[in-house]
Amino acid sequence: MSNARTARFSRRGILAAGGALGLGAALVACGGEETRNGDSDSSAADKGSGPWSFEDDRGTTVKLDKVPANIVAFTGVAAALYDYGIEVKGVFGPTRTTAGKADVQAGDMDVSKLTIFGNKFDSFNVEQYAAFRPEVLISTTFDDAGSLWYVPEASKDKIAKLAPSVAVSVYDRQLPEPLQRMAELAESLGADMKAAKVVGAKKDFEAAAERLRKAAKARPEIKVLAGSAAPDVFYVSGSNYSVDLEYFKALGVNIVEPPEEAKKATGGWFETLSWENVDKYPADVIIMDDRASTIQPADITEGTWKKLPAVEAGQVISRSPEPILSYDKCTPLLVNLAEAIEKAKKVS
Repeated sequence: MSNARTARFSRRGILAAGGALGLGAALVACGGEETRNGDSDSSAADKGSGPWSFEDDRGTTVKLDKVPANIVAFTGVAAALYDYGIEVKGVFGPTRTTAGKADVQAGDMDVSKLTIFGNKFDSFNVEQYAAFRPEVLISTTFDDAGSLWYVPEASKDKIAKLAPSVAVSVYDRQLPEPLQRMAELAESLGADMKAAKVVGAKKDFEAAAERLRKAAKARPEIKVLAGSAAPDVFYVSGSNYSVDLEYFKALGVNIVEPPEEAKKATGGWFETLSWENVDKYPADVIIMDDRASTIQPADITEGTWKKLPAVEAGQVISRSPEPILSYDKCTPLLVNLAEAIEKAKKVS
C-alpha cells in the first residue's frame, strides 16, 4: 500500500473506529515541519533557557532559541505532558463534553484554565491561535505520512506557518514505543524524570504489563473483541496499527481478528457491522471505545447487543483507542484487561 493510500485510510480508520466521528472525515494535514526519534538539548535544570531541539517521529528536528513555554497541543498530548509536570496552555481536540465536563482525553487537566482552539474534529480557530503566539504545536500522528492529528486539512498550511510542529507517532507500533517518545519529549521540555511519581509510574506500568502477560498465558482460551458503537453500525477493530491492541497481542492476549478482506475498505483498521450482525465474532470479553464521540455500553439499546454472551455475563470493559501517553494513564488499561481475563467465564 502506498503512503498516500495509507494516509487516506488511517485517519479515517481511527475516526470510524471511534464510531460517531464518521467514515467521511477528511484527513488531517501533514505538518509543515520535520520530525523523528527524540533528541533533547535541554533538561529540567535548563527549563526556560535555551537552546532547545527535538527530533520527532517524522524525521524533523525542531530547533528554538529556548525551551518553549507557549505550547499548543492536541488534548491527549497535553494531558500526557501534564502527568510529567509540563502544563500546556492551549489545546485542540476533544476537551469538553457537551455537558461542559472534562473529556476523557483531557486526563487530569483543569480544562477551565485552557485556551481551546477547537473542541471537535475539523475545528481549529486559526485567528485565535495566531493571537496566542504559539512557540510550538504538538500532536500525534496516525499514519506513515506524518499527518498531524486533529489539524484540519483546510487550514493546515496557515497553521504550519505560525509555529513549528512536533509529532509523536502512534501508528503501527506497540504502546511502549510512543510512551517512551512522549517521556523523551516531556524531559526535553523540562520534566524531572527522576521524580518519585514518574519513576513509580513506569514501574507500575511494567508490573501491569507482566500481569497481563501472565493472565493471557494462563487463559489463552479467552477471546477479547475490541468494539466501538455508533447509532447505525458497530465497529470491530483488528490489532493492525493500533498501539494498544498491537501491544496486547504481543503480550499474548487472544484478540479477535476480523479477516483482512473484511477490513479492506478501511485500510486494514476494522470491520463495519450492522447491529443485526453484531454477534458475528464470538467473544468472552469485549473492550469498548471510551471516547465521547461513541455510544457507551450502558447507552446501547440494540437487542442484539444485549444478547451477546459477554454482555450478559457482564464481561465488558472500556478501551482507550487514543490512550493518554503517560505511564500513569496507560497502566490502568493493562490492569483492567488483565483482571477481566483473569475473572472471565468462557462464554464464546
